[in-house]
Order: sequence, then C-alpha cells, then structure tokens
Amino acid sequence: MIDHRLTVLRTFATCGTVTEAASALGYSPSAVSSQIREYQRAVGIALVERDGRGLRLTAAGRILVEKSDELVTLWERIHGEAEDAAPGREPAALRLGGFSSATGALLSSVAASLHGSHPGLDVSITEAEPDRCIDLLTAERLDVAVTVAMQAAPDADNRRIEQFPLLDDPLDVLLPVDHPLADRSSVRLEELADDPWVADHPGTTYRALFTTAFTAAGATPRVVHEVADWVSSVEIVSRGLGVGLVPRLVQLSSDSPVVRKPLDGPSAPRRRVLVMLRRGSGSHPVIRETVQLLREAADESAGL
Repeated sequence: MIDHRLTVLRTFATCGTVTEAASALGYSPSAVSSQIREYQRAVGIALVERDGRGLRLTAAGRILVEKSDELVTLWERIHGEAEDAAPGREPAALRLGGFSSATGALLSSVAASLHGSHPGLDVSITEAEPDRCIDLLTAERLDVAVTVAMQAAPDADNRRIEQFPLLDDPLDVLLPVDHPLADRSSVRLEELADDPWVADHPGTTYRALFTTAFTAAGATPRVVHEVADWVSSVEIVSRGLGVGLVPRLVQLSSDSPVVRKPLDGPSAPRRRVLVMLRRGSGSHPVIRETVQLLREAADESAGL
C-alpha cells in the first residue's frame, strides 16, 4: 500500500497550503503538518521548508511528489487488477462527487443503481466544484467525480487525474412569462443583450461560460444580479427583474413561474461535463461499473 503520509504530502502539493490540504483531507492543519514532518523524518530528506508563515516544498520535495505520480498510478492499477482477480469480493465503499446539478441528474441515480447491485456497498455523494473535486480525488476522499471542464488544467493535475467526456450540456434561457420573446420556440443570445441579466459571481466556471458565450455573440451583457443558486435565479426572473441561463441538467419544477427556452445560433453556450478519476483507478471493477452507469445516465439525460 501507499504510505498515507505520502498522500498527505501530495495533497499539500496539489492544494498549495496546509489549511487547504487539511480541508481536503478532513484533518486539522496541525495534523497535516505533523504527518508531513513524520514523513520527512522517515525518508530522511527535507521535503518542506518555511515560506513566511506557511510551508512550501523543497526542490527534493517537488521531485518526490512529481515522481510519486507514476508510483500511485501503478498502485491503483495493481490494486484494481487484484480486486478483479478475486471473485465474489464485494467493495466496501465508493465515494462520488460533483457539481450541484450533476448530483441530482446523474449521481443520485447511479448511487441507487450501485446500491441495488451491491447491497453492502457504502456509497456517499459530495457536492463540490471542479477544483475541489481534484483536491478530494488526490486526497483519496473521492473515487469518481463529475465535473465541468475548466479552461486549462495544470500539468500536475493531468498527471494525477484522468478524465473522460460524459456529455455536452446546453444552457437554456429563463424568461419572465410576459417577456416579448416568451412565445418563441427558441431565442438567440444576442437578442437578449440589452436585458438585465442574472449571472454567477466572477471567477466561477459558469460566469466564464456566460462571458465566453456573449463574446462569441459579439455582445456585452448587462449583469445586474449576481447569484449562484438556481432557485434564487428563478425567483428573480419570475418577478420580471431580469433573464438568466440555466443548464439543461438542472431540473426545474413544472410549476416554476418562468419560461424556459433553448438557445439557438453558433454562440449558444454548452458546458462539457467530464468524469474524473485518480489515474490508474479505472482498473477497479466498481469504478468501471460506475463510469458505465454514468454514461447510461448521461445518455438518458441528453434525451430530456
């Protein structure tokens, strides 16, 4: 098995600070610092050094973490193949994670299917943003994550995490019921450039997608309301205070007092939804089964 103290060091390297690593690992910051110090003594090499009030990897620490990527990937493959060769062995736990709309539309149905095929399997779901999912996968607190593709992934993430496309999720527009375009079968984004908009906060995945779509449409949106919660967005739109985007995966109540329309044209935004695993862990039978169930759930969602 991989020394868990190496996992702690690798999580610290991914997160960048002891505090963030502690959050990903579910430990206290002092426990993370203690395990890093213990591991440093065990290998007999200085792996971290003081950096102001925090810590940073030494050159030796960076080499150890980088080279350990191959070791951890190999261990995941060996472990998975050994499990595959042990007939009748049931997995004990599986930890799933993903963004909010994936939790409702994909992960919950997959978890239910796994409970049916493996009654003794302890399946948990954690809602988390893409960056957080990478940290939790590295910390071994998630086994499978469903995330939204980000603009660019650091090389270290690419070495430690493998990802597969799951589906392209179109974004629909939410309009007040008395909006001039509410009776249309579809709407072009540039037709709404002058409307007041509800959007996520700057720096988020959805805000980046929103901005990119308007740039492609050659228009500048007038963002009046910044909210992250879909329920709040629906409430704002229903009161005639603006219009907003909502991913197709987000399931709204049939009696929501808004009109939902598909967007048309080349600038219509879509988000690429991915499955992420620790590199090499796809050899585990239950993880292979989970990925297949996610593909089936994604196919069903695409037909909504």
